[in-house]
Amino acid sequence: MADMTPDDMAAKLLASGFERSGPSAAALTDPIADTPMVVTLDQLRSYDHDPRVTRNPAYEDIKASIRERGLDAPPAITRRPGEPHYIIRNGGNTRLAILRELWSETKDERFFRISCLFRPWPQRGEVVMLTGHLAENELRGGLSFIERALGVEKAREFYEQEMGRDSGQPLSQSELARRLTADGFPLPQSHISRMQDAVHYLLPAIPNLLYGGLGRHQVERLAVLRKACERTWERRALGRSLSMDFAALFQDVLAQFDTQPDDFSPQRVQDELVGQMAELLEADYDTLALEIDDTESRQRALTSDPAPPAAARPAAPTAPAPELRQPSSASSPAGPSVQSSEPRASVPAGTGKAALAVGAEGTQQNEQHDERLQGHIVSPAPTTERLQSIQRMVADQMGDKLPDFEADALRAIPVQAGGLYPISDVWYIEPGLDVPDRLRVHIAQFAREIAEEASVAEQVEPSDAGIGFACVTPPAARAMPPFARAVLTLLQALCAARAAAGLDRARLADDLAPLLYGGGAYPRLSDAGLVKLFRLLRLARRLLDLEAGAGASASGHGA
Repeated sequence: MADMTPDDMAAKLLASGFERSGPSAAALTDPIADTPMVVTLDQLRSYDHDPRVTRNPAYEDIKASIRERGLDAPPAITRRPGEPHYIIRNGGNTRLAILRELWSETKDERFFRISCLFRPWPQRGEVVMLTGHLAENELRGGLSFIERALGVEKAREFYEQEMGRDSGQPLSQSELARRLTADGFPLPQSHISRMQDAVHYLLPAIPNLLYGGLGRHQVERLAVLRKACERTWERRALGRSLSMDFAALFQDVLAQFDTQPDDFSPQRVQDELVGQMAELLEADYDTLALEIDDTESRQRALTSDPAPPAAARPAAPTAPAPELRQPSSASSPAGPSVQSSEPRASVPAGTGKAALAVGAEGTQQNEQHDERLQGHIVSPAPTTERLQSIQRMVADQMGDKLPDFEADALRAIPVQAGGLYPISDVWYIEPGLDVPDRLRVHIAQFAREIAEEASVAEQVEPSDAGIGFACVTPPAARAMPPFARAVLTLLQALCAARAAAGLDRARLADDLAPLLYGGGAYPRLSDAGLVKLFRLLRLARRLLDLEAGAGASASGHGA
């Protein structure tokens, strides 16, 4: 065989068999780990699902900085499998747009070739990319409410694709909130609800207003107004044939106000909407407005973030020693109580609360307040801010007074404890509880929970007589542990039953001190058990007063 010349060897090396082509070859060109690389503007594209669609408010400042200093923080890039161009991975679309402008203006090579960090396409590609851009935009420049809302809706689509759900099974708001939080973009479910309303009902009518920067609170006001008006419309339009449905009416009215945010007034929208509803429904404007305002206030209490019950804080780290309150009636808490979720404008002197101080002193007082407040909680009552907000709303509507644990804790005697019937105020008796049958049910439950601490709950049985419970002595009462015997003897003495065999009431005099405050051979009642004992005594006193027909006078003297 003749020797190959250099030209022959080069021809064979350049033959088609050695060409790299096809999708597998293209996929192998990307690094499999984070790798620094230099790319040109021609190779780089912005992220096509970027939630920001309006100009970054800081655009000119960023551009001036890049012009003078260059790109201090090059964006991370990635590439979808099989695609020819790189894309911004998480935040950086504004910087890319600025680089294109500067290259066009100056033809300076430093704006054309960019040192970037390439990161491989993530396993959960689109979801990771989108949530990364959402989080990055929040940190660097902030998004308008509607941009954030559209980004979250897009994330919902990606999650549903990831889970293999069809359009008939949308992802719930709570599940969407959980997944966004897990992927680094925490968002409360209540915010997601507002965003969904904005995308579905507001964006078609007022796109310019929303993209102009209409804020979350105004969006919430419009969403609540729409729901309130829709409910009123449905009630009044039932069984009637009208020329327009509410959805079309709302869109037509709202579209008239698609201006700049500075000129927008939700009250003008409400006036116009109520006016046209009154005309179509043949109703009186003022009557309709009052009806909608009432519905709107209820809807806002149910859907808005709960406001704290009071805006005041203690003025000093110490407070006077607590005194027993003298309620004016058994079912009313002593002292002022919050009647709505709105903060009070002023607080009477002597209540132990003052306006929250500003600066370091206010922060220190706030911390001391929180620490002292926690000292009044022996076991947390299972509740939520939203539940408390709803309870306040119902109390307002019914004309009832509701105890405010945080407002009262440092000036009175409430102590919080959990259980089947959580205690937030030892003394206060709700109107619905202030009847003998209900009082007996609660008393019996507290007796069982106290007995549970000594593992003798099965020896406490409810009763329709007396104060609501009776104690059943076990066969081997004398062999019971001292703590169990002391607890059961105390409960039997309280229910005024005849002493049973094995339980020596005379011995209770010796057991009472160690049982209540310790120092004996067995453990004392827990703090929660002691609070429940106090509550049991308060309810028992009220029960006896009611059955004796002296409820009003007795409660007025401390019961």
